Amino acid sequence: MANTTDNSVVNIAVLTVSDTRNENTDTSGHYLVQALQDAGHQLLDKKIVKDNVYQMRAIASQWIADETIQAILVTGGTGFTERDSTPEAMLPLFDKTVDGFGELFRHISYSEIGSSTIQSRALAGLANNTVIFCMPGSTGACKTAWTGIIEQQLSATFKPCNFVPHISVGSRCATRG
Repeated sequence: MANTTDNSVVNIAVLTVSDTRNENTDTSGHYLVQALQDAGHQLLDKKIVKDNVYQMRAIASQWIADETIQAILVTGGTGFTERDSTPEAMLPLFDKTVDGFGELFRHISYSEIGSSTIQSRALAGLANNTVIFCMPGSTGACKTAWTGIIEQQLSATFKPCNFVPHISVGSRCATRG
């Protein structure tokens, strides 16, 4: 298992929010798993959940309380349809919001999808020394978020700042048992 005292490895959980996807059709979740592993990080858990505020909060809260999970990547549920409720589910869990994530995500995705990016409610925050990134459910949006922002912010070598010092605290366990 990954050692949380090694600042080059981050222990991550992936949550796909979807009313229609399953493990066979979850291309965005699979992309994030492959990307984080290619970057040398450790996948500790992966789940698919219906777009239900309370089910999302239950899973995220469990992961936030788990001292071995340092980052959570949430894909899906950030749009404007009636069923898109990831921001409503996650915001109450945050100790601090990372406002710049949504702003930067929309800035980067503007060159890819134009003004449609205005309908993205991508967001991020910190909860119990766990960084949580919530991005749209398309595989393309996950690639944009990972390659344009998240990969760098989960790298201890990215300067002038990254999230590793905020998620690598002494109280975290070295391995997941």
